[in-house]
Amino acid sequence: MKIYTKTGDSGSTSLFGGKRVSKDDLRISAYGTIDELNAHLGLLNAQISDQHVHEEVLKIQNELFVIGSYLAADPAKPGLKLPVFSAEDIVFLELAIDRMESMLPPLQHFILPGGSVLVAQAHVCRTVCRRAERCMVELHHAEPINDQLLIYINRLSDYLFVLSRYLGLGSDTKEIPWIPKSIK
Repeated sequence: MKIYTKTGDSGSTSLFGGKRVSKDDLRISAYGTIDELNAHLGLLNAQISDQHVHEEVLKIQNELFVIGSYLAADPAKPGLKLPVFSAEDIVFLELAIDRMESMLPPLQHFILPGGSVLVAQAHVCRTVCRRAERCMVELHHAEPINDQLLIYINRLSDYLFVLSRYLGLGSDTKEIPWIPKSIK
């Protein structure tokens, strides 16, 4: 099978279910940003030495494919067979956040992204996740999507923030506090 089909040369693509839509459709933007997040997570995970966290991120990458399949599915065809997504996936993130937070010092300031490539990449993932969430919310306003997907992505950005701090702690990377010049 060839990788190129030429069917998208005119600026359209197919949803799962066959419907053709413009490549700037809200649905395409949403699952495209999820795909971008997944690629950034792959780059992050290639640098993670903690096996438990590595496996956690792999699980998240798999869940992002599940979310992408829901976003790519034609909403006019409710009978499409999609992978299972459940509230347990959200609980998984919450438990991981709680586990990592229990090892971290309390936040005293806002934190500037950086300190090491590993920590900075975790923050890139967090910000792309927030963009994916904005795309999904925009889509949700136009065509309602599963609320659980929105909750998962919101929780994932929290996870990625805590992960950035956890990875910094594990690699002896000092957090860079944001100290405003003055408060008015």
